Amino acid sequence: MEPIFSPPLHRQRHQFVIDFVKRIKPQKVLDLGCAECSLLKQLKFHHEIELLVGMDIDGAKLKRKMYELAPMITDYLQPSNDQLRIELYQGSVTQRDARLRGFDLVTSIELIEHLTLADVDRFSEVVFGYMTPVDVIVSTPNFEFNPLFPGNAGFRHHDHKFEWSRAEFKSWALKVCLDYGYEVEFTGVGQAPPGQQESVGFCSQIGVFHRLGGREAYNMLFCDGAENMFSYTLLYSKNYPSLQDNNILSRVLVTEVLSGAEELRRRWEEKTGKRDAEGDGEEHHRASEQHLEMEEKQTAACGEAIRILVQYQEVEDGELFLTDGQGHQESGKVRRCVCVPLAALWSRYPKVRALAGSLSNLRQLLKDHPDVALSQDGSAVLLNDQEQEEKEEPDDLEDSGYAEARQCSHSVEPEEDWDANVGSETYGFMSGQVGDVFG
Repeated sequence: MEPIFSPPLHRQRHQFVIDFVKRIKPQKVLDLGCAECSLLKQLKFHHEIELLVGMDIDGAKLKRKMYELAPMITDYLQPSNDQLRIELYQGSVTQRDARLRGFDLVTSIELIEHLTLADVDRFSEVVFGYMTPVDVIVSTPNFEFNPLFPGNAGFRHHDHKFEWSRAEFKSWALKVCLDYGYEVEFTGVGQAPPGQQESVGFCSQIGVFHRLGGREAYNMLFCDGAENMFSYTLLYSKNYPSLQDNNILSRVLVTEVLSGAEELRRRWEEKTGKRDAEGDGEEHHRASEQHLEMEEKQTAACGEAIRILVQYQEVEDGELFLTDGQGHQESGKVRRCVCVPLAALWSRYPKVRALAGSLSNLRQLLKDHPDVALSQDGSAVLLNDQEQEEKEEPDDLEDSGYAEARQCSHSVEPEEDWDANVGSETYGFMSGQVGDVFG
């Protein structure tokens, strides 16, 4: 049957749902009889959806397909500002479960024809009377279209218990509206050949139900205590990484700040190195300096050009103390660090601005982070002076205790956990590559 339609009929049904989602922008969507999860896999890319749920009676099929709904590596490397949670349940549409109540949109695509007529009544009560979604999309085969299929004698699938004509579908839909407080629009997908659309209708007929009163109205046609019913089995649950999670936001922000600070430090080192070498290729160096000075003017923050200063800091018992080069403490080790003003990072890097929201918030978010060293007044990021590190670096790093001596290191080390819901394999990949991607 499918090859006679272009695109195939199942894609037309799914596209109808997707177009509806684009138009009404629901936050909570439930697909009943989700089977292969193919519709869910398309809906998860619509950012307005915050909760996406599938339910099917075939648990084995769900278990085979559920991992295809998992976040991709890029979702962890480049978290979205949107929130998305995906859940899959094994259960029957004839049973109630309080977790599936109050959705914005419920879809039932080619499902009810697999139920007995007695179960269709229970389906109506559960979906429209108990779940009480704002909108419902129901599609089912149009029996009047069947004679157009070559060699078809009977129902379209061996498991179909019935197939309704347009009048029968309309009769059922109008009764649902009367019983549970909805209104319905009739349409469909799968056009008949030219000249026959009026006589046979669509191949798949669709009813789009809207609850009277919209989001503010709640149909209370359920028994006392029914809200505590949990009939379905939760097979899969996954939160997608989101910048709404403070831990993820902090990690991404720190990565952007440190990579930006490294870039500005590198530019400063190139600039000062060229000045020291003046006279050797003087004309080339002068042109490079002019280009860099132009960039600095273009990235001014609050009217002040980017300034990258070399200052001194002392390390004593793991604490950093900033000095002006004249102060002295008998205990503590003096190390030279490059200070990159937060105002410079804020000015030059739009993603830092988008993540932090304000310069003061940027300072607050970085203040207590273990992978970031700030100046004493919190106005600059401190980076180790590479030239000094190279001079101090011993030949045998493993035996020298060099790692412990890097008291103002800026390297982002992997922590114990990226996200409570992220598997160990994904985290292992993340800890090694996230810096490269965001850099």
